[in-house]
Formats: sequence, structure tokens, C-alpha cells
Amino acid sequence: MKFLALSRPVGIVTVGVILLVATTIFAQQFGGAQASEQATVKLVSEMISKYHITQKPLDDRISAMVLNKFIKDLDSQKLYFLKSDIDSFARYRDQLDDLLKVGQVNFAHEVFKIYLQRLDERMAVAHMLIDAPHDFSLDESMMVDGDQLSWSADVKELNERWRKRVKYELLSMHLDKTSAEDSRKRLHKRYETLKRNAHDTEDNEVLEMFLSSVAHCFDPHSSYMSPQTVEDFQITMRLSLQGIGAALRSEDGMTTVASIVPGGAAEKDGRLKVNDKIVGVGQDDGDFQDVVEMKLNRVVRLIRGERGTKVRLKVLREAGQTEMIELVRQTIELKSSEVKGEIIQTGERFGSTFGGPKFRIGVINIPSFYRDFTGAQQGKDDFKSTARDVAKVLTEFNEKGGVDAVVVDLRMNGGGALSEAIEVTGLFIDQGPVVQVKEQNGRIKSHDDEEPGEQYRGPLVVICNRLSASASEIFAAAIKDYGRGIVIGDTTTHGKGTVQNIMPVSSQMFRALPGGKDRGALKLTINQFYRVNGDSTQNRGVESDVVLPSLLDHMDLGESFLDNALAFDHINPAPHKLWPNANPQILTALRDNSQRRVAADPKFQQTLKDIDRYVARKSRKSVSLNEETLKAERDEDKAAKEVEKEEEEHETKSDKAPVFAKTEYNDEILHIAVDYTSLLKSQKTAANR
Repeated sequence: MKFLALSRPVGIVTVGVILLVATTIFAQQFGGAQASEQATVKLVSEMISKYHITQKPLDDRISAMVLNKFIKDLDSQKLYFLKSDIDSFARYRDQLDDLLKVGQVNFAHEVFKIYLQRLDERMAVAHMLIDAPHDFSLDESMMVDGDQLSWSADVKELNERWRKRVKYELLSMHLDKTSAEDSRKRLHKRYETLKRNAHDTEDNEVLEMFLSSVAHCFDPHSSYMSPQTVEDFQITMRLSLQGIGAALRSEDGMTTVASIVPGGAAEKDGRLKVNDKIVGVGQDDGDFQDVVEMKLNRVVRLIRGERGTKVRLKVLREAGQTEMIELVRQTIELKSSEVKGEIIQTGERFGSTFGGPKFRIGVINIPSFYRDFTGAQQGKDDFKSTARDVAKVLTEFNEKGGVDAVVVDLRMNGGGALSEAIEVTGLFIDQGPVVQVKEQNGRIKSHDDEEPGEQYRGPLVVICNRLSASASEIFAAAIKDYGRGIVIGDTTTHGKGTVQNIMPVSSQMFRALPGGKDRGALKLTINQFYRVNGDSTQNRGVESDVVLPSLLDHMDLGESFLDNALAFDHINPAPHKLWPNANPQILTALRDNSQRRVAADPKFQQTLKDIDRYVARKSRKSVSLNEETLKAERDEDKAAKEVEKEEEEHETKSDKAPVFAKTEYNDEILHIAVDYTSLLKSQKTAANR
């Protein structure tokens, strides 16, 4: 799903902590001319070697890694290339480093050309297999772990892999109660779309894939960003876009309206509806361009435009009629992705089942650490900032009578701006270090909260999970290291302890190379984070004080599961104040109380059973193609599917989504917050005697 002018929503671990060069705006489309491409490749190669934190050279070792990485990115399941293809690519194993240094990427285009050829061959076979009979009663299986497969020696072996793939997809549809006829139609359509999208890939997109493969060989968070990708990234940081205000998704080659953004041009006009299909796009004047079967990012690019300009949409309604809608593009605030808060009164939440005094818990949800760098640099009074929005919520809590405790929800928060993580931390602590950063020369620099005082001094609870990364980990670690509050959630956070800088790929950085063309940007890891206590957050993350049962906690998510991740490290602690809010006695009491409630809650007990089933099955390398067996496996995997659905809903949630939905997990967090508040009050009373 894509927002107009936002082709990638803020999500699971893609937005790292950024020191953004905010004045660089990339508006031109990446050129396909060979000379321009060569200049871009040379610049990127030099920048990686010069600025990456590891300072490792672009050598034969990296060359071999790039070869394997690019091939794997194209064909991770080993469904297209033959062993003979892989053998032919091997001649580049020790050459790619030298070719990159002189700007040559013929390898990438050659491999992609062969990939398209093999894909065409496989699609022809797949269409025949879709219409062939399949026996779902046979006891056979299909390998799903590409790393466990060798490359097919010949076409016959590859065809057999595709027979099983097609059979699996038809069987899955059959188990979903889809008729055989509809299943075949949908699968034919799916493979037609796959083939068309692959052939629609432009040279600049191949270049982006290849240069990102190079960067990923240094660490998993470094990548090359085309001008369009940079533009999308900037939108995620400033939480605003210029467009019509709609979220789109691609369904069977059709661009479909998934949701309407509140306050946008589409909502105000009222004619564009959810599930409408956009079949044509025209600008203020000129003919309509047919967008049926067009890749979603290109449709978005056509609809995206400057504020005040007009775009015309040819829309196919669900009822079958076609309508032309003209809209004026405007600036859209992405409210669903900004900080939100609410006060939960435990008496109303739990009713008579809640014993003891009633409490007011202020919940603050922070989806990401966003910052409009351009607006800040221009001195705008209302530029978007996470810290400003959190401060506003805290002020609103006070204006509404205050709260007994604050819960900061960082689940699914993949990070954002370093400055925002520091400023948000400063709302809860007095002056002092928040994070330490090791620079390329080995020098350690402390980034401090320099504002005296705290906006909120009461009990503080931070919620994290395996997808809380980067800036989220900085905040959670600082709160934990200061003893300022407690961390609840999965066993540990994601473990991303590195800093990325967005560097424009510009000839100005290397004056020996001519040209002033915008060439995208390099997102490069240049520093490493360290907690106030001296530990890196890298790989290990931030451990929770109270762990709650979660299926997500047992999935292979986190830095330690990523290829080429940097190692954990430790430096000297930074001198800092210690609060008495998280001593061992309090933590032990909180864990004991929580464990008793969890053990008595039927829903948590079901979660624990789901975890046991998932752990027992997650290491499997194959799936059954027998109807009865696969049905049983799918029934057991329902819990994992629900977790995946939750992740998707987080990325596309509407402005009206609840801040803190009523679930057994969230209710337990509120119970812990109440316990924590009561224990702190008792501790304070005892200290005053």
C-alpha cells in the first residue's frame, strides 16, 4: 500500500536514526545515460570506502559478497536461475570491486537481463501448470528455505520446483474456499502481473538495487537511495506530503483506493471512495495516461505534484461505471503517523473487577521519531517534531487534571531523528547525557539533554517490542539507565545501535568528477550508539524489566538475525544521575504480580500455547502439499498470521484508530503501571518516616 507522495510508510526497521542533510531536494528522475550512471557509481563507491564506520576497503572480499548478495536479492528461493547461470556469473567474483571503482555496472544489467529471460521461461511453464490437474491427497512437500536448496542443474529440475510452487498456491486457495476456476484465474493474473512488473523495471531501479547490494555488504542499514526514494523518505520525516490525500494499493494489476486521508483534497471533494479503481491519470491539461497494469510507484508519481496544481483521475467504480474526478493537490498532514495521547481511567476501563484506588494513566503513542528538518532550518514555528508533540500531550494531561503515571508506547517504532530522541528524553530527565556516539576516528562524543528540569516527574513506563529500534532504543535505554522508569514488553528490543547519515551523491564532494546532476543519496552507517551505561544497543538491544508473553518475541526479528550486522561493543559509562525508581525490590514485585495475573488469564495462556506451537514449527524447512496436513499446519499458524496482520495494520492505521486498544496485553500494562505507581508511593512514604 502506498500513500500518494508517500511510497513507503514509516515501518518495521527501515527508518534509522538520521542526521539529515535537509537542504537537498531531489526532484529530477534518475537518468539512464551510461555516462551519468558511471559517474554515480564512482561517487557511491568512493563514498562508501571513505565514510563508512568500518573504514573497510572495496576489495575482492566485498566483490564476492556483492556477487552473492545481488543474485540472492533477485532469486532468494532459487526459482529462476540455473546452475549454469550462476557458474557464468562467477567470473565476476573478484572483479566487481575494480569495476565499481571505474563506474562500470555491466554485471548488474547483464544479470538482470538473464533474470528476465529466465522469468519469462518460468512464467510460460507456470501458466501451463496452473491449468494442469493436481492431486492434493499425495504425501509430498515443498522446500521453503532457499538457503537449503542448491541451484537447479537443469530445466527439468527447475520445472519440478515450479510444479510444487503452483500446486501449493492452488491448494492454499482451495483451503480458503476459493473455487478451482477462480483460483486458476487469480493465479494466472498474479503471474502476468509479476512478469509485467519485472519487465517494467527501469535501468535506474536496477542501479538502485545493485548499489544497495554493495552498501548492504558493509552493514544491513546502509543503502543507495534513488531521487524518488529520497523524496519518499523526506515525507516520512516531516509527516506531510503534497498530493490528493489517499492511500493506494495494487490489486491484480489495478490501482485501488485503500483509504482516504482525513483533511485531504479527496476527503473534502467527497467523490473518491475506498475500493475505487484508478484507471487513468491526467494532468491539468493534456490526455489521460492509462495506468491499468502500471506499477504502483509510477501511478503514485503521476498523481503526486506541487500544491495548487490539478490532477484528473479516471475512476472505475465497484458498480462498473467510470467517472472523471479533478482534484487540486494540497499539503496533507499525516495525522495517523504522529504522536497521540489519551488518559485512561482504570475504574472505567476495568469496572468492578479492578480492586483498590482508581488511577488515571496517561498513554502516549510515538509511532516514530519524526522531524521536519527543512522546516526547522527555515525557522518555521510549527515544523513537525516528535518532542514538540509529546510536550503538547503532557501539557494536555495537566490541563485535564493530571495523571498518576505516564505510559510511553514505542512498539513498532523503527526509529527516526537522533535529535528528537534526545529532546523527548529531556522531557523526563534533568540535564545530562542521553546517548554516547563513537565516531569514525574512535572519538566518543556524548549527546546531552541541555534543557534544565523535566516536564513530567511522575511514574514512567516504556513499552517496547522486537520492532522498537534505533531512536526508540536510545530513549528506552536512557530511561532505564537513569533508573527513571521501567521498560515492559518483549525480552529485548531490535538491537540497532548504529547511526546513518543521508549523503547526497554529488560531484561537489569530489570535484574531480564533472556534472551537477542529482544522483540520489547514500544512506551510510557512520557512527555507533552507546548507552549511558557504556553498553552498545547493537545486536543485544535494551532488555525489558518486565517481560510479557508475545509471539513476536519468538520470531527471528532483530539485528542479530541480519546479514553483516556490526558486533556488540562496550565503552566507559557516562557520569549521570540515578533515580530511585527502578530498584531491584520494585522490579521483583512487579514481575511477581504480573506473572500471577498472566497465569490466571485464559487469553495469555492461549498466547503461551501459540508460542509453543510456533517455536516447534518455525525451524521447518518445508511445507506439506497434502490437503489434510497443510490444513492442520495452517490452523496452527493462525496466531503468527494475526501478528503479521497487526504489523500491516500498524503501518496503515487510520487517524481514528484507538491510541491504546483494549486487549489483554494492554490491560496488563495498565495493571503494571498501577502496581508501579503504588510501589513508588509506598517507597516515598517509607523514606519520609
